[in-house]
Amino acid sequence: MRHLGFVSLFALMIWVSHSCLAGCQKPAVVNLGAIFTFDSVIGRAAKPAMEAAISDINATPTILNGTHLNLFMADANCNVFLGSTEAFQVIEKEVVAIIGPQSSSIAHMISEIANGLHVPLVSYAATDPTLSALQFPFFVRTVQSDANQMIAMADLVHFYGWKEVIGIYVDDDYGRNGISALNDELDRRLTKAFYKLPLPVHFTQNDIISLLSQSKLLGPRVYVVHVNPDPQLRIFAIAEKLQMMTSNYVWLATDWLSATIDSFAPMNRTALHVLEGVVGLRQHIPESNQKKDFMSRWRKMQQKGFATTELNTYGLCAYDTVWAVAHSIDKFINDGNNLTFSSADKLNDTKTAEMHLEKLKVFDGGAILLKELLHTNFSGLTGQVHFSSDLNVVTSGYDVINIDKMALHIVGYWSGGFSVSPPETLQGTQNSHSEIDQKLHSITWPGGKTETPRGWVIADDERPLRIGVPYRTSFVDFVTELHHSHKIVGYCIDVFTEALKLVPYDVPYKFELFGDGRSNPNYGQLVKMVADDVFDAAVGDITIVKNRTKIVDFSQPYITTGLIIVAPIRNSKSSAWVFLKPFTVDMWCMTAAAFLIIAVVIWILEHRVNDAFRGPPRRQLVTMFMFSFSTLFKTFRKDTLAP
Repeated sequence: MRHLGFVSLFALMIWVSHSCLAGCQKPAVVNLGAIFTFDSVIGRAAKPAMEAAISDINATPTILNGTHLNLFMADANCNVFLGSTEAFQVIEKEVVAIIGPQSSSIAHMISEIANGLHVPLVSYAATDPTLSALQFPFFVRTVQSDANQMIAMADLVHFYGWKEVIGIYVDDDYGRNGISALNDELDRRLTKAFYKLPLPVHFTQNDIISLLSQSKLLGPRVYVVHVNPDPQLRIFAIAEKLQMMTSNYVWLATDWLSATIDSFAPMNRTALHVLEGVVGLRQHIPESNQKKDFMSRWRKMQQKGFATTELNTYGLCAYDTVWAVAHSIDKFINDGNNLTFSSADKLNDTKTAEMHLEKLKVFDGGAILLKELLHTNFSGLTGQVHFSSDLNVVTSGYDVINIDKMALHIVGYWSGGFSVSPPETLQGTQNSHSEIDQKLHSITWPGGKTETPRGWVIADDERPLRIGVPYRTSFVDFVTELHHSHKIVGYCIDVFTEALKLVPYDVPYKFELFGDGRSNPNYGQLVKMVADDVFDAAVGDITIVKNRTKIVDFSQPYITTGLIIVAPIRNSKSSAWVFLKPFTVDMWCMTAAAFLIIAVVIWILEHRVNDAFRGPPRRQLVTMFMFSFSTLFKTFRKDTLAP
C-alpha cells in the first residue's frame, strides 16, 4: 500500500508538471489581422509600413522572444460589405487583434464583430468621432479623432474672425459626423451661419461643379473641405476653373489634404499650383532620430520597389500601431496568459450551416489583451504612444500648413491654442491659450495676398435692395425717369452710384419709382415707407427735418438747402452804448439793485471790524460800491498756508 501511494503521488507530480509546462509555454506563432484598402493614399503608405514593423518586431529579441508574429492582410476595396466579409475571413485565422480599417464606415461594421468575438480592433486611420468607447469597447484608435481636429478647425475660423462658413464633405459616416462635430464647435464660438453641402461617396466632376455653383449663390466665402484623400485634387482644380481661387475666397482643409500632398513624389509637386493659398491641418509628429532613420529606410524601400509612394502621417501611425499591439501581446504572454479561443454559443445555436459561422471563435483573452494595450507606453515614430481613458491615443496637436508657390509651409501649430513653436518645445512652460497670446506666421491666401480676406460677399440669390426714388414733375435734374425707359437718372442718382463704388463688395439693388410723374409725391410718406420696410432706402432731394430723423437715418447732406434767416435791422449806426443792447432795461435795473443789496450787506458785516469801511460817510459809500462792483472781476479769498 505504501508503494502504491508513492507511485500515485509521483504520477500526480508528473501530470501537474506537464500541465504547467503546457500552460506556461510561449506560443510559436501569434496571428494578427489587417483590413484596409490597398490601392488608396492611406493604404499605399500603410501596407509597407506595417510590413516593416512586422519585420522589425520578429528581428528584435527583446520583444516576443521565441514567438513569431504573422500579419494577415485583407483588401476592403473601400466597400463596407466587402470589408465586413474580409473581416470574417481574417477572424477565422484565429487572430488576436485586427489592425485597421482606414474607413470609418467599415470601422462601424467591424467594431460590432470585434465586440461580439472579443477581438481588439486597433485603427490608425478611422477618425469618425462617433466611434466611441461606450458603444465599441474593443475599438482603439492610434490616430487623432476628428473631434479633436474639428476643435482646431473651429479655432482657426475663430482666430481670423470669420462668422459664416460653408462645409463641403463626403456623405458617409466619416464626412457627416466630422462636419457635425465642426458645426457643434462653431456654435460654441457663436458663428453666425454654417452651410453644409454634401458630396456623394463616389462623386464625379459634375457633382463638384453643381455643388460649387450652388455655393456661389450663398454669401460666405470661407470653405472647409472634409473629404477622403484625393490625389487628383478635383475639388480645387474645378474651383480654379470656376474662378473660385481668387482673393475673395478662403479654402480650409482637414488633414486629408496633407496626407495627399505628403504622398506626392517630388516630381509631382507641380500639381500643387491649384492649391495656391489653401490652408490645412496636419497631425503633428515631433522630429526625432527614430523618425529620421525610418524616413531614410523608406527611401531605400522605394528604390527596391517595396514602397510605391511617399510616406505620410498615416503610414507612421500604421507602423506604431503594429508595435503597440506587439507590446501588448508580449506583456499578455509574459503574464502567463494563454492565447485560446472558444466557440460562440449563440453562433452554434443559429441555423447557419451554409454560412459556416461556427468557424468564428471568441478570443478568451480579448479583454485582458485590450487592457494591456491601453497600458502600453513607448516611444514610436509618431512620438510617445499611450492611450487615454476614451481609448484614443494621446494627441500632440496639429500643424497649420499653407500652400504657397507650389510648396507646403508650416505657419504654426495648434495644441489647444495657436503658436509658432512646436508643442513639444512648450512642455513644462506656461502655455497660454488666450486670444492675445495666440499667433501664426503670415499666410498667403488665394490670389497671392497676405491680407486676411473678409470671407463673405452679398449673396447672388439674396433680394436686392429696394431703393425708392421720387417721381416728380419739378426739379427733374435731381432725379427722374428718362423718357419712360425705366432708367433712373439725375444728380442724386449719380451721387448714389459713386458712393457705391467706395464699397469693397457688390451690393445688388433696384430703383422703384414713388409717384405717378404727374404731380410731386409726398416726401413724408416716402420716408415713412422706408421706416415701414416697404423700401430699404430712398434716394432723392429729401429734406432733413426733425420728425423724419426720428424714424429713419439720413446721410450727410450733399445739396445746399437754400434756407436763410431773415432778421430786420432797425438801426445800423454804431454807438458807444451798444453793450447795453443784450439786456433789457428791466434786466439792467435788477442787476443794479443786486449790486446795491450786496454793498449794504457787506457794509453791515464789515463796518464794525474793518477800518476800510469806517470814516466819513462819503468814503464809506465809495468803499461799499467799489467793493460790490469789483466782485464782477475778482474773487476775494484768503491764502491758506499749511502749518
